[in-house]
Amino acid sequence: KLSDTMETKIYKINSKDDESVEEVALILKNGGLAAVPTETVYGLAGNALSEESAEKIFKAKGRPSDNPFIVHISELSEWDSLVESIPEPAKELSEKFWPGPLTIILPKSDKIPLTVSGGLPTVGVRMPSHPVARAIIKECGFPLAAPSANTSGKPSPTKASHVIDDLWGKIDAVVDGGESDVGVESTVISLAVSPPRLFRPGGITTEMLTEVLGEFTVDEAVYQKLADGKEAPSPGMKYKHYSPEAKVTLVKGSFEAFRKFAEENKEEGTYCLLFEGEEKEISLPSIVYGKKNDPASQAKHIFDSLRTLDKLKAKKVYARFPESDGVGLAVFNRLIRASGFSLIEV
Repeated sequence: KLSDTMETKIYKINSKDDESVEEVALILKNGGLAAVPTETVYGLAGNALSEESAEKIFKAKGRPSDNPFIVHISELSEWDSLVESIPEPAKELSEKFWPGPLTIILPKSDKIPLTVSGGLPTVGVRMPSHPVARAIIKECGFPLAAPSANTSGKPSPTKASHVIDDLWGKIDAVVDGGESDVGVESTVISLAVSPPRLFRPGGITTEMLTEVLGEFTVDEAVYQKLADGKEAPSPGMKYKHYSPEAKVTLVKGSFEAFRKFAEENKEEGTYCLLFEGEEKEISLPSIVYGKKNDPASQAKHIFDSLRTLDKLKAKKVYARFPESDGVGLAVFNRLIRASGFSLIEV
């Protein structure tokens, strides 16, 4: 690698008791950045209470500074000081879903710098279920700001190798803790508004949230482009996101109609993104991103599949449309953004 880049160290950590946890925490305590595994995707972690660390994260990712970070904690007791207050519904959500892939937005306390909240008066907090992530946060003694550990706009990383592809030489450390279980970023719900509002779907589904909250609204930006000039109150709401180099088009319809459309509209460098088994039924080169009626498997593999398309130098991608209920809504949300809202019904 180039001589003017920093040295990136790799730590393979599979247990919360690994002695390398202390080394990684020391990097973070000294103002450095480390990519850390979570159950959703790998996060690029820095001290959430430090403006300087936040600025380093923006720089390493090439991320616009109006995009807020999610703050990660290791224990429930750490939440109090980060927000103005914790209303009853937020407590109920945390009791049911933490540790886990749910981010709760509330008005922030003065401890959270505006750089971390993307200039907003609110902050999203979550407690990851990955034991290594929580061990590192605990050892640091402060919460970690950790957006996905990728170059801004690219598919999120679900393996350490994805982080290395994007951020080698730009950050101090990569913690390899295996493949992410969920595979898409956390569900983001705001309790800073009434009724509560879902800003980003993820592994905690709308059906699961309804059981606790009863009524809440789903922000229109889950399904469509964020209105021009509107602030993004949550990560993952920007226009083009999670995107490979190829031009992705989401194709809705039966597999037969999809195959006919793809074969009639192919050109050099065209690939298909399909469900398991369908690759045997089509003449175009294809990548599988999960089983047809199993959105959890689609969520787990979608980002890896989009990155594989980059490695294959795909120019054009026709993607099968996922079911959009349960975790499928999260898969749909990532694909519609990866395609820059290019959707065709056949």
